[in-house]
Amino acid sequence: MPQLRALGFCGADDSVHPHHLVVLAQAYPCVEFGVLFRPDLEGQPRYATMAWVERLSNAMTLCSGMKLAAHLCGSRVNDVLQGDTAFIEQLQKWGFKRVQINATAVNGVDTSRLAEAVPVLCDIISKYPALEFILQKNDETEPLYNGLLLHFVSGERTFPANLSFLVDESKGTGVAPTKSWPSATDAYPIGYAGGIGPANIQQVLKETSVAAGEHPFWIDMESSLRSIKNGVDVFDLDKCFLVIEAACEAGLMERPHYLVASDKE
Repeated sequence: MPQLRALGFCGADDSVHPHHLVVLAQAYPCVEFGVLFRPDLEGQPRYATMAWVERLSNAMTLCSGMKLAAHLCGSRVNDVLQGDTAFIEQLQKWGFKRVQINATAVNGVDTSRLAEAVPVLCDIISKYPALEFILQKNDETEPLYNGLLLHFVSGERTFPANLSFLVDESKGTGVAPTKSWPSATDAYPIGYAGGIGPANIQQVLKETSVAAGEHPFWIDMESSLRSIKNGVDVFDLDKCFLVIEAACEAGLMERPHYLVASDKE
């Protein structure tokens, strides 16, 4: 049975109260909330304001094990690939444990010189061992992720424990893959994304579990968790619960003990 490392819900923003996320994280420790950071879109749906992130960080004192992932886009990625780590320092202070680098054009990133950024990113990964860095693995990001693989694997260096790859051929646009999910490998940790949501989560969990084999993995979703409520685009916790229930039914997550006791009654 493969191990589900994290059930990723990305796009948490000002439309949801931070305390609601804390309550959900306390009940289901496997859940990971992803916050998108892109300065030119801050405050729009899916992109939280810095004030909201501060409130979330303060609320995390109620749940020390809460999983938070920062999904960097736009200038946040460009800065990191140029060696600027000021925002990474801030993310650590806020309590984020994982940092995903969305180095694609659709996410507002200059992708023309990704290969040149490999040495810089290697240094940053080494500098922040307490943070797990995630790279999207698709045809557009190949110069970056392949450069890292060549640096570590072909260079016979120890592959860093804090580097992972997210397979997402949709490049963050929420489109399901046309091919089967790629198999996990011993070489590096892997996650899956692209068109995943409440409507297909049961089938996706079956397929990704097979693809992962005995390797731990995670899945991530974003677009499918949005709803229009009272005319507003919101991060929908009802949809998160549907996904959680499917993961519990699949045996990949555990329900809180009080819910299990209630079911038996």
